Amino acid sequence: MNRILLVALLGLAAISPTFSAKADSGSTISLKLMTEGLGAPIGLVPIPGGSGRLLVAEQAGLIQLIDRDGKKSGQPFLDLREKIVPLGKGMEERGLLGLALHPQFKSNHKFYVVYSAPLRTNAPPKWDHAERLSEFRTTGADFATADPTFERVVLEIDEPDWNHNSGRLAFGPDGYLYWTVGDGGAFNDVGDVARGRGHPPEGNGQKLDTLLGKVLRIDVDHGTPYGIPKDNPYADGKKGLPEIFAYGLRNPWGISFDRGGKHDLIVVDVGQDRWEEINVIVNGGNYGWRLREGFEGFDPKDPLHAPTNAATVGADGKPFVDPVFAYKTLRGRGTDPQSYGVTITGGYVYRGKAIPALVGKYIFADWSRSMAIPDGTLLVATIPPPGSGTARWTVQPLALKEFPNGRIKSFIWALGEDDEGELYVLANGINSVVNTRGKVFKLVPQQE
Repeated sequence: MNRILLVALLGLAAISPTFSAKADSGSTISLKLMTEGLGAPIGLVPIPGGSGRLLVAEQAGLIQLIDRDGKKSGQPFLDLREKIVPLGKGMEERGLLGLALHPQFKSNHKFYVVYSAPLRTNAPPKWDHAERLSEFRTTGADFATADPTFERVVLEIDEPDWNHNSGRLAFGPDGYLYWTVGDGGAFNDVGDVARGRGHPPEGNGQKLDTLLGKVLRIDVDHGTPYGIPKDNPYADGKKGLPEIFAYGLRNPWGISFDRGGKHDLIVVDVGQDRWEEINVIVNGGNYGWRLREGFEGFDPKDPLHAPTNAATVGADGKPFVDPVFAYKTLRGRGTDPQSYGVTITGGYVYRGKAIPALVGKYIFADWSRSMAIPDGTLLVATIPPPGSGTARWTVQPLALKEFPNGRIKSFIWALGEDDEGELYVLANGINSVVNTRGKVFKLVPQQE
């Protein structure tokens, strides 16, 4: 995993009021272990209909079905391991990356996954793999298993490197499918210059004739193999690819829609060596990478220092969209009191009923305070109300009964949300996808 984007020459004093290293004391929130023995759980979605069952996607390629008590089904819901490129035994950003059920899943049985498929025969030479979005269907009336013989490939994207794939999925309130795609890997959105592999001079994030470094938005119900929503910013294909909804992203590691409020689309972006950020995505928005990291400018020739002449607008002259929050990464810094860890993990605005104190707050995480040692931190962001005069969010560790500082002694791979708006933490005990040290926890009121 890796890092992303903050506004030109914004001083530390200007951002410190939005940052709190302290957690609330006397927490009434607990983590309840739901299931364990998983392989790097990357996504969780509920089976609709009130059964309480959940699908948990493992990055190595299995999708497991668990009941409301956390018991796994006797067989995987779907096994994609033979379709996925061979995965490394250590840190890995390929595999099964995204899972979303169709809004009419109960009637049409359709769901969608993103996974790392072998390199296509017509891909540029020496590239790494293809990021594939496919449609699958369940068999039977109980949604307990998928049909392994059915796969409709919707869209494939050639990837130059093994990392910065993203691949997260979410259906919006508009019924369209949103898909985050990373910038293609390597440092600085530059890549291996000697080989000239996969990164144009301006970087993929700013280039509008590539799907890398973007939020995509497509209509899976119309068109062959999909349709383009008419209000996509480049729907006519003249100035950019029609699938693009927003751009200027590095390695989005979480996507979700707020099921309440204004139904904001929230995407976190992993920075390089300086900043981690939270973005509220708008139609046509440019989030700056690789001209910005967080609120500051970015210079690929000097990535650890913000340039004094940082760009504030894109090539089209439109201003960049600011993050709503950014914090320092510990990568390359050792320790820093204004950092939560090494890479941001996206979450959800809490709209459940079990924990009233969290309603309307964005719950997310940092993966760990070390790339080698499991030490992730759960975080809570307070969103300012409309008319408050500020767009900036404030953040602090999410205090738990067992872990007052929010640090749960695991790598926090992802978060999930069930039908009732309750939240889950998907954790792993080791920085690897080829093991079974993954666990799913549920955020619950403190048990008396």
